[in-house]
Amino acid sequence: MNQPAKILEPNIATAGAYESRKSMEEQWILSHIPLVKHLVNKVVGNMGRSADREDLISAGTLGLVKAAQSFDPSREVAFKTYAYIRVRGSIIDELRGRSFVPSGVHHQIQTIQETYRNIVTSDGTPPSDEELAVAVGLPLEKMYKILEEARRQNFISIHGLGDDQPMVWNLVPQARGLAPDKEAERNEMLAVLSQAITELPQRDRYILVLYYERDLTMKEIAEVLSVTESRVSQLHASALFKLSMKL
Repeated sequence: MNQPAKILEPNIATAGAYESRKSMEEQWILSHIPLVKHLVNKVVGNMGRSADREDLISAGTLGLVKAAQSFDPSREVAFKTYAYIRVRGSIIDELRGRSFVPSGVHHQIQTIQETYRNIVTSDGTPPSDEELAVAVGLPLEKMYKILEEARRQNFISIHGLGDDQPMVWNLVPQARGLAPDKEAERNEMLAVLSQAITELPQRDRYILVLYYERDLTMKEIAEVLSVTESRVSQLHASALFKLSMKL
C-alpha cells in the first residue's frame, strides 16, 4: 500500500526543488533590475546614444534573465558579480551590431596621435588639450568630438568580448588561476598602468577615479564637478586618449 507513495516522493521532491529554484531566479531578477538600468546609463553616457536606451534596457534585462537561469550558487561568486558580466555583455552585443565609424575619423585620430607623439618628443612634456588642438589645426570642440568617437569605437571593440572590466582595466589580465610567469607579467602591466595614471593631469585622474573606481555615471560626475554632462564626456575621452598614449 505504501509503494505508490514511495514512487511519488522523488517527484514531489523534484517539483519542490524546481519551484524553489524558480522562486530564487525571480528574486535575483527583480532585485537586480536597478543594475541593468545603471549599466545602461553608463553605456549611454559613454556612447552618447540616448535614443537607444530602451532597446539597451531590454537587451540588458534579457541578459539578466539568462544569468539567473544559468547561475550556480555553489560556485564561489556572488550573483551580482555574475549578473554584471552577463548583463554588460548583452548590452555591448546589442551595441556592437549598430557600430559604425564615420568617414575620415580613423585618419583624424591617427593625425592627433602622431601630433601628440611629436610634441612629446620635441618638448619632453605632453601637450595640454588646447595646445594639441592648435598643433593639429582643429578647434578644441572638434578635437574633443573626434576623441569621443575614438573612445566609442574602442569601447565597443574591447567590451564586445563580454568582459566585465572597464576599458582601461582590460589591459591587465585577471589574476585568478594565472601561471607564475603570467602573474609576473600581470604585475608588471599593473605597475605600468598605475604609473601612467599618476602621470596624468590631476583633473584627468579624478575623472577616471570617479568613473571607473567609484562607478559614477557621466551625469553623476557632472554634478560632482559642477559642469555639464557633455563636458564630462569630453574630458573623459581626453583622459583616456592621454592614458592610451602612455601605454
